Amino acid sequence: MTDYPADTVLDLIDRHPDTARAIGAPGRPWLTRADLRALARRTMAVLNGCGIGRNDRVAIVAPNGPEMASSFIAIAAGATTAPLNPAYKQDEFDFYLSDLNARALVIPRGMDSPARAVAAARGIPVIELLADAEGPAGAFTLAPPPDLTGTPAAPGPAQAQDVALVLHTSGTTSRPKIVPLRQINITASAFHIGETLRLGADDVCLNIMPLFHIHGLIAATLSSLGAGAAVSCTPGFNAFRFFSWFTEVRPSWYTAVPTMHQAILGLAPRNQAAIAAGRLRFVRSSSASLPPQVMEALEATFGVPVIEAYGMTEAAHQMASNPLPPAPHYAGSVGIAAGPEIGIMDEAGTLLPPGGLGEVVIRGRNVTAGYENNPAANASAFANGWFRTGDQGVLDEAGYLRLTGRLKELINRGGEKVSPIEVDTILMDHPAVAQCLTFALPHAMLGEEVAAAIVLAEGASATEAELREFAGKRLAQFKVPRKVVFLDEIPKGATGKLQRIGLAEKLGLSA
Repeated sequence: MTDYPADTVLDLIDRHPDTARAIGAPGRPWLTRADLRALARRTMAVLNGCGIGRNDRVAIVAPNGPEMASSFIAIAAGATTAPLNPAYKQDEFDFYLSDLNARALVIPRGMDSPARAVAAARGIPVIELLADAEGPAGAFTLAPPPDLTGTPAAPGPAQAQDVALVLHTSGTTSRPKIVPLRQINITASAFHIGETLRLGADDVCLNIMPLFHIHGLIAATLSSLGAGAAVSCTPGFNAFRFFSWFTEVRPSWYTAVPTMHQAILGLAPRNQAAIAAGRLRFVRSSSASLPPQVMEALEATFGVPVIEAYGMTEAAHQMASNPLPPAPHYAGSVGIAAGPEIGIMDEAGTLLPPGGLGEVVIRGRNVTAGYENNPAANASAFANGWFRTGDQGVLDEAGYLRLTGRLKELINRGGEKVSPIEVDTILMDHPAVAQCLTFALPHAMLGEEVAAAIVLAEGASATEAELREFAGKRLAQFKVPRKVVFLDEIPKGATGKLQRIGLAEKLGLSA
């Protein structure tokens, strides 16, 4: 039985020396542990004075950076946080703020956002966040409207079973679902990530992930703070600024999605001196499948292990991770259970032995208790106490998990199932291919046909016929893409992930 050192966010940040660094940003002085603790308690007092307390939802709309990280921590100490993508349009804010039943919106003073108009129309109070421009990174005060006063139903510090964070699923094929994550869910996940990566007081994470997403919130920010390490928050991902931040911050690690790693690799040759002078211990990748070729290139470029992990919102991020050396880590595997228990289940709900192909299922402390107000989704998501992830994969005898794809992304070509990840991996071996995304193309006779979107390497050339012939030498004929489209850039979602579902429609393609 794991002995968790903290049940709540406040417990987590209370555990380390006052003078230790907590939150930073390029070009800014560090916010210390003592600063962060004081900020959390001040924020709790302000919100309580507004009538907002435990399990009351506070939407946060802010750009990436230290104030977004610190406001997430400080608000979660005594209420429920609901970070929203600041790039949303008015109708998106209208949906999310309404669906969340937000009690207030926290937004930086001076930030022009359609969220303000939506909040006003819906009668949601706007609390302005005033960053301390002269103070350390992440320091802020809250300025509520003068008439926002009251007594919360449950004041004071959040308790273990209180909801700390609510996020929506991506909703690529259906209405987004609300995922409530309790204090014990997110602190357990942060603890597991810290243990997996052996984070300690000397570690600094350079955060380039969005802070409205579970990856940036938990893997980069909360895991660092929970382990006594520090996180330096950039204004968001920018490949052209990455190496200047890298040189200034001197991180011991960073975590990103594969498309970000690929962009960084593209600029690495002209930044060899910065890499050589750095102090990286490892690089982490999560939230999408990392092509083995990219892992190999990253390890060769940075001279450190690349640790691929497997996460999802419903598990407060991390479920599995490759371990650090001297334990082995494998390209194409997302590693061993690193948080919840992991099993492979067939359609009938029976757990399969090692080597069996089926749906990845999880259970444990960092897994959500269920979607909010959605009994139908919960009925299909939970089986015999296990949460069904929607991913297909195989666990080997040593406990390493290999994913074959999202069940809803598998291509059903006339009854033959095709794993897009398998096709991606083969095509990525072609020297002219820089990026590949295999996807389903609607087909009148077969149901679906295999297609691939390709970004060519700089200066390289290849034809559709060449790539199909290359794939045909290593894949069964039914897996070979019948259509190959060449793009300058493959469409990405808000968090930098490539999006298979709906790509044919987005590109105006039909078989």
